[in-house]
Amino acid sequence: MLDDFQNIPARDRVIVALDCGADEAIALADALAGKASWVKVGMTLYYAEGPAIIKMFKRRGFKVFLDLKFHDIPHQVEGAARSAAASGADMITMHTVGGVAMMEAAQRGAVAGAAEAGGDVPATLGITVLTSMDADALAATGVTRPLREQVLALAAQAREAGISGVVASPQEAAALRELLGPCAFIVTPGVRPAGAALGDQSRVATPASAFKSGASHIVVGRPITQADDPVAAFEAIAAELDAAIS
Repeated sequence: MLDDFQNIPARDRVIVALDCGADEAIALADALAGKASWVKVGMTLYYAEGPAIIKMFKRRGFKVFLDLKFHDIPHQVEGAARSAAASGADMITMHTVGGVAMMEAAQRGAVAGAAEAGGDVPATLGITVLTSMDADALAATGVTRPLREQVLALAAQAREAGISGVVASPQEAAALRELLGPCAFIVTPGVRPAGAALGDQSRVATPASAFKSGASHIVVGRPITQADDPVAAFEAIAAELDAAIS
């Protein structure tokens, strides 16, 4: 858990999503070294490169958000979380719909993996409702609760399981902060600077509004990685967040 996320400098709360191939990801990381603190390794990059890519980013001084969204029986998820923590990941994710027992197993695995590696226990985050989904898409899966209620119900289960926090859209961040308290991680993808293309995101907000709503960290991918000047794009977002915090 976080002691006080509001005291973390703005640029250290921006996670740059490197959802691309290894060569491009490494080039982007090298350009952002000394500026960004966090990079996100998702399925595209991890399934191509494996744990070595995490170790490579760690050697370059980054913290790594390993976003593999574990969802399986508790035994499998415990092993996956153990391996992820042992690789040096600083944040890991699981689907909250896997249930309390699965999330508890992930937490146990994360603790065990960190102990094996002699490192810190990673933040354990529960995915609530994907930011690519809107109310109609959620209803089509058979969920009858309104989307916001579903996010909060799943977040309550994450709290019960004792994991570090949740991943949700910035549109639910304020309600989640009220539910989970001041020390929980609330990580929000679906963050787009004003005027940026939405891509495949449905529930979005600007970086400043996500922070003001209570997000501890924001995940930004294409507005940075596909910009003509990724470093300038990152710095513009960091400046916006500095202004929002002050």
